[in-house]
Amino acid sequence: QVQLVESGGGLVQPGGSLRLSCAASGSIASISAMGWFRQAPGKEREFVAAIRWSVGSTYYADSVKGRFTISRDNAKNTVYLQMNSLKPEDTAVYYCAALRGIVIHTSPRGYDYWGQGTQVTVSS
Repeated sequence: QVQLVESGGGLVQPGGSLRLSCAASGSIASISAMGWFRQAPGKEREFVAAIRWSVGSTYYADSVKGRFTISRDNAKNTVYLQMNSLKPEDTAVYYCAALRGIVIHTSPRGYDYWGQGTQVTVSS
């Protein structure tokens, strides 16, 4: 089993920045990649970004390319999501997820473990 705990959400003005963190514990060796998803009220959970745990390859949704950066600190078993130039449409609950397989999925169904989520609100 793997436990994921997100932190770093909050209220920020449009154009501002936030950094989310996701600390992993448990059977870390079983993880091949970690990702971030988000879910706005009334909408489906959508892929934001992912990173391969070993080599650090990154993947992004088109909507966040150039604004968000995913990174990891293997020593701390932590993944980060740096969010810059935030827009009101980025408002959502952000979830950290981990997968055991080789394929990087953009569907939530491809992930094996989930955190509880952290709220990000972009508003003036």
